[in-house]
Amino acid sequence: MIHSSSDFWYRFKKDTLALSGCTIVICLFIISLLAPFISPYDPTEIDAGNVLAPPSSAHFFGTDDLGRDVFSRVLMGTGISLKVGFFAVGISAVIGILLGALAGYYGKWVDAIIMRFVDTMLCFPSFFLIITLIALFEPSIWIIMIVIGATNWMGVARLIRAEFLSLKQRDFVLAARASGARDLRIIFAHILPNALAPVLVYATLGIASAILIESSLSFLGIGVQPPTPSWGNILTGGKDNIEIAWWLSLFPGMAILITVLGYNLLGEGIRDSLDPRLR
Repeated sequence: MIHSSSDFWYRFKKDTLALSGCTIVICLFIISLLAPFISPYDPTEIDAGNVLAPPSSAHFFGTDDLGRDVFSRVLMGTGISLKVGFFAVGISAVIGILLGALAGYYGKWVDAIIMRFVDTMLCFPSFFLIITLIALFEPSIWIIMIVIGATNWMGVARLIRAEFLSLKQRDFVLAARASGARDLRIIFAHILPNALAPVLVYATLGIASAILIESSLSFLGIGVQPPTPSWGNILTGGKDNIEIAWWLSLFPGMAILITVLGYNLLGEGIRDSLDPRLR
């Protein structure tokens, strides 16, 4: 691992692909904030006289089968997708950090129980598990975020456990234990801050994964429900009209592609900057 934040930023700034990913992520964040103000139309407004209109100066990305402006819907869908990604990854990170820290610090039977639970969770295909859980509840953006987060924490748990197993025998931990520090203080104040670097990489890549899952669920009709715009449910309209309205598939598909690419480039760049030996 690198030894200081200055080393990290030096390496990160020299990585062209990482900077490209960072630029894409920043632009998406700005778009999500400004979308309500820069959208030329109400994304839920139906115009029966302008159904499936091709891209033009009036509608940059054309209109859908209800006459709604696709450009406005793609812009508003940016905020939905990023919200799902951040919240879902936040939930999975909290669960994974807590369980991984307990397993790595205490070891023995605590480690055995937690890691067998992790192995059990990994046996289930996560996407089908998500579909099953969502089917039990009424689909909503909050249910989607919670379910995605609650079914994708196993990788974080394994990373944190490995870091704790390595760090708990270091001198600074032994010194804290000798000084009478309680277990919780040692875990959260001494070990955890030094174990979060790989979680940062995992979380960045996890946002891209969560966005893909949300788009897939919305495409299947069990994710974000219309009229709320989502890249996935816009693609559903594209599937139904693929032969006569190519723009309904192209533009939301490009939005998903660029977003996932941006987060993947950023995550890989952070990983390489934190540990240049991985290059």
